[in-house]
Amino acid sequence: MRTWFPYPLLSIALLLMWLLLSQSVTPGSIVLGLVVSTVLAWVTLNLQPARSRLHRWSRIAGFILRVVGDVIRSNIAVTLIILRAGRRPVNAGFMTVSLDLDDENALALLACVVTATPGTAGLEYDRRQKILLFHVLDIENEDLWRKTITRYAADLKEIFE
Repeated sequence: MRTWFPYPLLSIALLLMWLLLSQSVTPGSIVLGLVVSTVLAWVTLNLQPARSRLHRWSRIAGFILRVVGDVIRSNIAVTLIILRAGRRPVNAGFMTVSLDLDDENALALLACVVTATPGTAGLEYDRRQKILLFHVLDIENEDLWRKTITRYAADLKEIFE
């Protein structure tokens, strides 16, 4: 099975995404989705991504709940910033956070979480110095952002390493 589908979960996820985005689900779109998802899985195999093992499955649900809660709070904060923009200037800026995270997939997930959180954007990670550079829409809460990113990294380190 692995010879035809090197990453079966990736192939299934890509096929489901293909079917969700298609206008109608027909036998032809299913076959085309299978072909595209299989080819993309083979392309991914040629990139030789690092394989990670999840060590603490019990921490995943807590991490997801924490991220969802932070995204909701950040949505509210960004809405308030936009509503008061005419009365008070936006205090945006760049921040750096030192991270003790080595797993590539954990770093990729952290980058996705930071970028998906409204008001933030992950920009660069320096592997030698282990420093993450990101942009924050409201830098007044610099300590809160630093603690949040550090907490995410600690959770991901427990899950992945």
